[in-house]
Amino acid sequence: MSHQGFIGIVDDDDSVRSATTKLLRRDGYVVRSFASAEEFLQSPDIGDTQCLISDVRMPVVSGLELQSRLIASGHGIPIIFLTAFPEDKSRERALAAGALCFLAKPFDAEVLTAFVEQALRQSR
Repeated sequence: MSHQGFIGIVDDDDSVRSATTKLLRRDGYVVRSFASAEEFLQSPDIGDTQCLISDVRMPVVSGLELQSRLIASGHGIPIIFLTAFPEDKSRERALAAGALCFLAKPFDAEVLTAFVEQALRQSR
C-alpha cells in the first residue's frame, strides 16, 4: 500500500516543534512531528519522509547522530538542521554529510520554506 509522503520535524523543544509544524501545515504540507530522534527512527513510516527538519542538540541522540544513522541505514532523506547553537564545527559536519542547510534559531520562515521546497524537489 502506498503512503503519502510527509515532512518530518524532530525537535525536543515543544514550542519550536509546534510552531514549525503549524507554519508548514498552514502552507499546505503534510507534517508529522517527533519529540526525539529515537521516536522518529522507530516510526513505521520513516521511508515516507520526503524532508526532515531536525534540531541539532537533543538529549540521547543528537540531530547529527540521527543524520549518521539515516545515512548508514540507506535513508537518503534531505535534512534541514535548525539550531540555537550555530557552531561552525557542527555546521561543517552536517553539510559535509549532505544536509541541505543549517539554520540558526530563530529562523526566517521564508528561508525555511524555500529549503523545504528544494528538499521536496530532491526527493522526487
